Order: sequence, then structure tokens, then C-alpha cells
Amino acid sequence: MTGPVLAIDQGTSGTKALVVCPERGVIGTGFTAVHPRHLPGGLVEVDPHELYASVVEAGNRALAEAREPVVALGLANQGETVLAWDPGTGRPLTDALVWQDRRAETVCAELAPHADELRRLTGLPLDPYFAASKMAWIRRHLTRDGVVTTSDAWLVHRLTGAYVTDAATAGRTQLLDLDRADWSDRALDLYGLSDERLPDVVDCATPVGTTTAFDGPEIPLTGLLVDQQAALLAQRVTDPGGAKCTYGTGAFLLAHTGDTPRRTASGLVSCVAWRLAGRTDYCLDGQVYTAASAVGWLTDLGVIKGAADLDVVGATVPDSGGVTFVPALAGLAAPWWRGDLRGSLTGLGLDTGAGHLVRALCEGIAAQVAELADATETDLGTALRVLRVDGGLTRSALLMQTQADLLQRPVEVSALPDATALGVGALARLGVEPCLTLAEALPDGKPAALYEPRVTAGEAAGRRAAFRAEVGALLGGTGGASV
Repeated sequence: MTGPVLAIDQGTSGTKALVVCPERGVIGTGFTAVHPRHLPGGLVEVDPHELYASVVEAGNRALAEAREPVVALGLANQGETVLAWDPGTGRPLTDALVWQDRRAETVCAELAPHADELRRLTGLPLDPYFAASKMAWIRRHLTRDGVVTTSDAWLVHRLTGAYVTDAATAGRTQLLDLDRADWSDRALDLYGLSDERLPDVVDCATPVGTTTAFDGPEIPLTGLLVDQQAALLAQRVTDPGGAKCTYGTGAFLLAHTGDTPRRTASGLVSCVAWRLAGRTDYCLDGQVYTAASAVGWLTDLGVIKGAADLDVVGATVPDSGGVTFVPALAGLAAPWWRGDLRGSLTGLGLDTGAGHLVRALCEGIAAQVAELADATETDLGTALRVLRVDGGLTRSALLMQTQADLLQRPVEVSALPDATALGVGALARLGVEPCLTLAEALPDGKPAALYEPRVTAGEAAGRRAAFRAEVGALLGGTGGASV
């Protein structure tokens, strides 16, 4: 068996790197924060140089801790974050527009008559969350020079000189033909991007190039995947019927659907899960835009000191005290797709305390995920037996118990604290050792904790009905106090 691999997850608020040994597991870790700028009007951007520096710094920290050479590199990315850059020099020509950025709503409004066609072609609804509208906005308002791509293509080019993106990341642009897993001439034409030189679409486990960016000898880059699909892979959801949810900056529920794309009528996204050895697997995807970022918002207000306070402060009260929080602080994603909406906090009284707000936030996040699970079951035509979860917020027993209660299904917390990095690390191993099976390359899937529902189905239905009523008020423009 080959030696350790370096697995890097370049995320919204930071970059995590692991050195993963096939026999001993994680033997080195590194983390470097990045600092997106949240600007008025729903704009979110970040300095591309900071993204690249965070990849190198986190990787070097992990390598220094491991003190062993690695045989391959895997890189996971944010998915829908885009920038323009010079392919000759690698120099960024714009800041990176982060996936949360809403400035391309004008582009989407113009394309509204083609929304159904784009969804049939690409599996994605028309929304500025996806990359194509931001790419078009950059071309209209910032620069016509260079190339405009998702952030992974730029990072890979800086590391290796190659100009590629993996099939799953390409599927997050709304420019990929979902059936062929290749660029769609029609989608490019609709977005006014027909003349763009786009990166080659490659398999997720394949040699791309080599890099000398990290301390030590040259490393081959052999694994590429978008973040949520990497977590799906690490959770061993590799056959139809399983689902996972990652609780990070947002919360993202994905369900595997096999080797045929499943168009959805429930508001979920149909997209590429991964492409290995020329075979494309697909998944359904549902998004909650604000999870840890909503916890951060509550922290900034001084209600709590951080995510570690959720359980402590939430335990001071038995319930939310009638408070309902729709934490749509960056809009509502699936299944509603109303990025223009703001959140709401209702049912407040003079007796409302910090504990009630914490419980209402946990309930708001969990209720949105439960809506996504319902939509998944509708589209799959079968019930989910269990929801596998990962991400930083899974450390909150209050949130996980609330999730099990509202979902009325067991919630299985992964023992893998860095599922995204471990997933792309497995692909890096496959890319350098193609004789392995996928199952052999993946990490052990044993859970760290299991939460069973503790409330009746009737109580869960009542609590979810209260949440749906507030969402309905927002959708109808009659919501209560907005935040």
C-alpha cells in the first residue's frame, strides 16, 4: 500500500489540511482562517491571494506535524465561488465572489424566461448561488480580460499549471449538461459566455499535474472534488437511498441517486456526485444558506460567546418559549429558492431570554434540514432510514437532538470531524493507486454518536407547522419582525 496523502479542504471561512495514512489514519493537521467580506446588499467577496495562501499554509502545517513525505494531494473546494484571472501569469483580475454573494440577481432576472430550460439542461434552478450568473456578472461589470472560472480551477492552475475542473464542481456552475457531464453550448449561450475558454472537465480521481508549492518534494495532484460531494463520499453514501447533511457555514443535505440524473419537482438540485473512471454518479442536493454563519450572527450580537455555548445556554430553558426563528440571514435556499428574503424572529416577549433564542435558532436550522429530508424522500420515492451528519455544528448535542426530534429519524454523527478533507483524500489515493476499489480507499464509517427522536410524531409535526407558518408569512410578504 502507498504512503500518506495530503488532503486539503479549501472552505468559506478557512482551509483545513490533513495528512492521512492508510494504516494510522490522520497523522498531521493544519488550519488557516480566511476572511470573506460581507458587504451591504448581500455582497460577499474574498481576496483570492488569501485563498491560495491559506491552502499552502494549512498544507505546510499538516506536513510539518506529520513529518513524513506524502505520495499525492487531494483538493476540495467551495463549489460556486468565482473569479477572473490571467491564465498566463495566474494573477487574479478580480476578487473572488463567494457562493453566498447575491449581486448576480439581475442576471438571473433577465434569464427568468429560460429558467425551466436551464433546469432541464443542468439540473439547477436559476439562482445567483450558482457560478454561471456570477461569471456573467463579472464579464458585464468588472473585466473582459483573462478567464473567469470557479475558484478551484485557479487554485489548481497556481499549484500545477493545469487548467481543469472536476465534473462535480463543473456541475455547480449551471453550465454543465447534466446528462453528458460536459459543458453545455446552450447554457453558455444563454449566459453570454459562449466565447469563454473554460477548463477541461476531468474525473475526480486522476493525475492532474504536480506541485512544488509545499515544503518538501514535488507532490502529484490526483484528487479533485467539490466540498459537499467529498463529504458524501467520506460518509460512504455511495449507493442510492442514503443521505448525509454537513453543518458548516451553511447546512447541505445530499442523497445519492445512482448513475442516472434524477430531475426533481420538489425544489432540490440534481447534480453530479462524482465521476470516476469515466462513470458519473449523481445526487440530489438541498441547501440551507446559514447554519454556523447564523450561530456567528447570534455570537456577534452578544447572545452567546460562540458555537460551544449552544448547549450550555440552551440548557437554561426547556424549550423556545414560543419563539420561532427562520434563520434566512442570506435568503431561503431549497426547496423555496427565495434568496431575496430576510430572516424572521417572532414570538418575542419580555420574558424571552438568551436560552430561548438559542433553542429557536437550533430549531430553525433543524426544521429547514427536515424540509430537505422530506423533499428527498418525495423525489426518491422511499423513506430515509437514517441521516448521517458531519461538520462543526454536530458537536452541539442540542442541535443534533433537535434534528432527530423534528426529522423523526435517527441522526448518526460521523466520527470523522473533517469529512470533506477525508473524502478528497480518498480520491487522491484512488488517483495514485487506481487498482484500489472505492470502498478500500474510503475511511472507516463508524459513527461517533447516535441521536434517536425523543418527542412524539405529533409534537414534531406541531413544531414544524409553526416553522412552516413563519416561512409562509415570509413568502407571502406578511412576516413578523425581520432580521
